[in-house]
Amino acid sequence: MSGILEGKRILITGVLTESSIAFHTAKLAQEQGAEIILTAFPRPTLTERIAKKLPKPAKVIELDVTNEEHLARLADIVGEELGGLDGVVHSIGFAPQDALGGNFLNTPFESVATAMHVSAFSLKSLTMACLPLMQNGGSVVGLTFDASFAWPQYDWMGPAKAALEATSRYMARDLGKQNIRCNLVSAGPLGSMAAKSIPGFSDLAAVWDERSPLEWDLKDPEPAGRGVVALLSDWFPKTTGEIVHVDGGLHAIGA
Repeated sequence: MSGILEGKRILITGVLTESSIAFHTAKLAQEQGAEIILTAFPRPTLTERIAKKLPKPAKVIELDVTNEEHLARLADIVGEELGGLDGVVHSIGFAPQDALGGNFLNTPFESVATAMHVSAFSLKSLTMACLPLMQNGGSVVGLTFDASFAWPQYDWMGPAKAALEATSRYMARDLGKQNIRCNLVSAGPLGSMAAKSIPGFSDLAAVWDERSPLEWDLKDPEPAGRGVVALLSDWFPKTTGEIVHVDGGLHAIGA
């Protein structure tokens, strides 16, 4: 029986550690029949080491999503390797330390601008860099952390994720005519490298222990990876501009 991504070619960003959603997405994508290529920044060697733990070899290319030269050459490099693309996974987010951890009212614009550029605008710039390779349409899937609420310690990453969510909707609007879908997975908190960079992350995680209808495991990124793979597949052919919550159902619970 063939997998749900059989024959698909997928570019995946953000594979940093085995605990990352992107790593589990890459692993599941390969198991479901996809050919994948990984991008990494700032240390491709780190991603190359982690990539050895995938079921099959995967090429790693350096990509800083804020670097116009890197973006301009991306289609040529990926095209040589895979011939084209059917899917793109955006698993990129960054905010300087002074934009997190209770400093919201004092964060300088330079730090906010960095968070917005890397975490939100990059969804557009990455997709546009890959667009020449998506001649037959495809699926773009990003990762968010529910921006409907103000979270403890999350500070300017909250507005950055809100911008990401709005960007995804506008991209869905503008790329639909090329049969390209753009959706997000809103995952619950996970003990990834990104999470550990947020001061007071344990306070945030405790909310899930108390309120999530389904039991939530901070150490299990696979459910979120499954959500991403499902959206990359042909099983959501007319779904775009959507945010699929893989958070144990907490988003639906008021108190």
